[in-house]
Formats: sequence, structure tokens, C-alpha cells
Amino acid sequence: MMSASAEAPAATSQPRQRSVVRSLLRLWPYVRPVRARLFGAAAVAIIAASMALIMPLILKWIVDGPVADGDTAGVWLGGGVLLAVGVVEALLFGLRRWLVARPLAGVEASMRGALYQHVQRLPVAFHDRWATGQLLSRGTGDLQLLRMFLAFGLTFLIVNSATILIGCAVLLVQDWGLGLVLIAPVLPLILVCAVFETKYAVAARRAQDQMGDLTTLVEESILGIRVIKGFGRHRSQARAFQQLSRRLYGTELRKARLLAGIWMVILVLPELFLGTALVLGIAQVADNDLTAGTLVAFMTTAMALRWPVESIGFLLALANEASTATDRFFEVMDTEIPPDAPAERAAPAPAPTAGGERGLRFDGVVFRYPEAPENSTPVLNGIDLHVRHGETMALVGGTGSGKTTLLSLVPRLYEVTSGRITLDGTDIATLPRRRVRELVGAAFEEPTLFSATVRENVEMGLRDPASGGADSFARALRVSQAADFVAALPQGAETEVGEQGLSLSGGQRQRLALARAVIGRPPFLILDDPLSALDVHTEARVEAALREVLAGTTALVVAHRPSTVQLADRVALLSGGRIADVGTHSELLQRSAEYRHLMTGEPLSGTSPQAGAETGTGGTTGREVPVR
Repeated sequence: MMSASAEAPAATSQPRQRSVVRSLLRLWPYVRPVRARLFGAAAVAIIAASMALIMPLILKWIVDGPVADGDTAGVWLGGGVLLAVGVVEALLFGLRRWLVARPLAGVEASMRGALYQHVQRLPVAFHDRWATGQLLSRGTGDLQLLRMFLAFGLTFLIVNSATILIGCAVLLVQDWGLGLVLIAPVLPLILVCAVFETKYAVAARRAQDQMGDLTTLVEESILGIRVIKGFGRHRSQARAFQQLSRRLYGTELRKARLLAGIWMVILVLPELFLGTALVLGIAQVADNDLTAGTLVAFMTTAMALRWPVESIGFLLALANEASTATDRFFEVMDTEIPPDAPAERAAPAPAPTAGGERGLRFDGVVFRYPEAPENSTPVLNGIDLHVRHGETMALVGGTGSGKTTLLSLVPRLYEVTSGRITLDGTDIATLPRRRVRELVGAAFEEPTLFSATVRENVEMGLRDPASGGADSFARALRVSQAADFVAALPQGAETEVGEQGLSLSGGQRQRLALARAVIGRPPFLILDDPLSALDVHTEARVEAALREVLAGTTALVVAHRPSTVQLADRVALLSGGRIADVGTHSELLQRSAEYRHLMTGEPLSGTSPQAGAETGTGGTTGREVPVR
């Protein structure tokens, strides 16, 4: 029922040439507004880290001075200086956290807002290909990871790098021989870190993609809980979840093993050279070639460098994960929004033209889905159809003939492959999508409602939300025969309908979707089998009220039942991706065997009823999902 391994088409877990630094630099447009505080925080952190390198020098003075001379007052003075330096260091680290916390939360919020707005503007074809969980994981977990990296990882990559450089200089100044001993493992560590970065990048990408798959499965399971329970499929869904969890678990173990390996090398290698330097230093003190204070300062400096060195593995891992999160974020942001017509200022309705041009017209419309091969059979192939001004036309066709797809072209949910669609003589490709969708009201077969009140769901159909009023809302409910059941809800029209409107019945959701389509009094209306979930009595009442609306609009209505067809002035038969016939209901019953089969169930000549039921499919589309 649900895919347990659906991934975004652009996502990949395979190794590829990429630069962590180049990926992270793409964040600069979002970081630039807070750059002053971010760089200020890094500077403060470097100063704070330098405090830790001052302490060994103070210890050297205490040991070689007051301690060697037996000066108790000097020891107390040195202790007081050490305490003061420690307090300053703590205050500076607190200042750093204050500087970055709020602005980086703002960076995360701005990136999330940009992602949401971009996803909203992307065409329906994009959402057909991408799993919802992949988009959710990019907008939540990935952005949280980026905020953590910018607030912690990036700062300490800068701070620790500066600390190591300054610390090495201090070591060489104190005793260049011992300093070289401690610096010796730097080159092997760089090589090990380079290998680690390459392998960890692949594992990090795989883990984040698998988390998107898991999010998709959880989201689908929650939304489809009634189906899962109704068919007793909870065990199979649990197995699918466990399978994905095990895959993610294995990838996370791979990451943990890589991180453990780099940590082991980073911890063991410097410790070996630190021990060597300590033995050599003690020998030099014994030979009076080195003062005890210098050795204490040297070893204290070396110990102060342990955390910056040991953190390299963790910070590299965090940088890789942040780089992967950045790549995943920009995979969506880099998806181009199809070009639109220039925005209109006054946005007038299309000017009426000659009588023959008024209405909704399809001229030679060809459509294949964007991801379908160019040589594949189009879903719609040469559609020529004219719905006259003020006319209601029913669209009839077999399952999979492309009726819903044809309707989706009118509000530009998909763009035609070739040909054109005009509204009162104006090509919709020359109008901004926003304007087209103001002119065209739509109710689709799957009535989607949002976690909002009944009123808010219905008033989404207003062309100008500010122009909404009680009269328009009441009229829309009356047309859709929804007024009675809305009034019976706990808070009436202000009742929250819940996610996907699942607290309502299918017929109730469908009636609210119909109310949303008609509330704005659009000059053009497309309805995809709007009465399929209604009982015969409610359907009759809705049809009676709907006639009033259809009398003042140009409408194209997908119909499967004779009762819906009778709302129309004429009927168009869609078959094989083309308009096979146009006429009144009675005319088509007389002259079209396919139409009679669809309306009455009469078997087609030379076929069984079962075989005839599939008549009218649109051919190969290059898609794995059925043509609608």
C-alpha cells in the first residue's frame, strides 16, 4: 500500500565529488545579515581560548619565581591572577553564547521560511516525484543541524584552529626541541582526517536520506491509519518500519565506527608524543638544561591543547553532516520554478472578444508528464474542445483516460506540452498563474481540507479574502448543501475540522470543497466528479442548487453518473487521449457505443463488460502511477 523506500529523485547516497567548504559557503546569503555578531562571537571565543594559553606562562612565573624563592605572598598573588584569568575566560564564553543564540535562530527561521515559500511555488509535477517525508526532513532536522553547526561547530573550528596555531607557537618559543616533538604527529593526523572526511561524508548523506524515508513512512502511516487498521495491515507496516529503522541503524553504526576510529587516532597519537616530550623534559630538568617552571608551563600548554586537538574528529563529523544538510536543502531550492507571465498590476479579467472566442477553449493540446520520455505516448494528444461562454460541459471517459489531468491544465497545475488553452480568448500561458487561479474555481475528486476552521477552509476560495462576507459564505454553504451539517458542528463554522478534515465524512468534505470552489463566484469553474461521495438525496439537492451557480459561469465537469451529466448543456467523450465525440447526453447515447457503455454498463461490441471497462486509457505515459 505504501512505499517503504521512497526517496526524493534528487537524493543520492552514492559517493560523489564535492567540497565541504564549497557547500557550506552557499549558506552565506542567509548568514550575511548576522555576520557581525557571528564574527564577533568567534573573536570573543578566540580571546577566551587565549586565556587558557596565558595560564601556563603565569604558572611558569610562579614556579620559577615565588615557589623557588619561598615567597608565599608571591604564590598568593599568582593564584589570584590565575583566578582572575579563569573568571574572564568564563565570562567571554558566556558572551559568545549570547552573541550567537538569537541571530542563528533567526537564520534557521529565514531558511525554513525560504524553503516553505519555494516548495509552495514549485509545480505539482515536483510534488508528484518527491516524497513528503524527504521535504519534511529537509525543513526540520537538516535545518536544526545547520543551526547547531553555525552556533557551535563553525565557531569552534575557527577557535580551535587558532588555539592550536597559537599554542604551537608558545611551545616552540618555550623549548623548540620539545615543541617539535609535540608537533610531529600533525602531518599523520591531517592524512587520517582527509580519509575520514571522505568516508564519513558518504555515510552522513546516506543517514540523512534514510531519515527522510523513515519520516515519509511514518507520515503516510499516520494519515492512512484508517486504511491500515481497516485491512489489518499494521504488522506489515511495522515490518516496513523496522526494515527502514534497521537500515538507518546500520548507517548510524557505520558513522559511529568511523568516528570512533578517528577519535582513537586523535587521542592515542598525540598522547604518545606528549609522553615522549614529558620524559625528555624531565631529563633536561635533571641535567639543569631546563627550569622546572618552563617544563610545567610547557606541559600545561600541551594539556591545554588536548581539547582543541581531540575535538577535531567531532567537528569534522559535524561539518560533514552540516555540508550534507546544506546540499539537501539546496537540492530543493535549486529546483527551478517554471517561468510565469509578468505580474499584472490591475489584474483585469480577460477582455471579451468575438463571440466564438468567449469561453474555455483547448486548441491542439498535447500533454505528457514532465518526467516521461519525449518519445512516449502523450497522456493527452491533440485535444480540441470549446466550452462556450456560460455553458456547462460534462467530460466523460473511461478510468485512466486523463480526465483529471485535462482539468488540471486549466488552472496551470501542469503546463501543456504543446498547444494552448484560452479563457475568453486569452492564452493562459500569457497570464500570471495567480491571475489564472483567480479566474478559475476548482473542486477536485479528492477533497483536501486543512487543520483550520470550516470558515477558513471555505474562504480559501475567495479571490480577494478581504472581500469575503457572511453572505458569500452562506451562499456557498447553501449551494453545496453544507449549511445544516456545519450548523450542527460544536462551534458551527468556527469548528476546527482537524488534519485532512478526517473528523468529517467523505460527503461532508466533498461539500465543503465544492463550497470553496464556488464562494468566489469565479467566471470559470472546473469540477472533478464533485458529487461522487454523496447519497442520492443529497446529490439531488446539491444538483438543484448547483444549477444556479452553473447558469452564471463557464464550467467543465468530470462526470461518471448520468445524474451529474444531466447538469451539463453538452458532453465531451474523452478516449485514447483525444476528444472522441461532443454532443448532448441523448445524442451520444444514440451514436456512441463507448458512451453508452460508460453511462449504462452496456457491453461494447465484441468485448466483455470487464474488458470494456478499461476502454479509453491514454496509452503509455512513462509514469508508474495511473493516469488520472
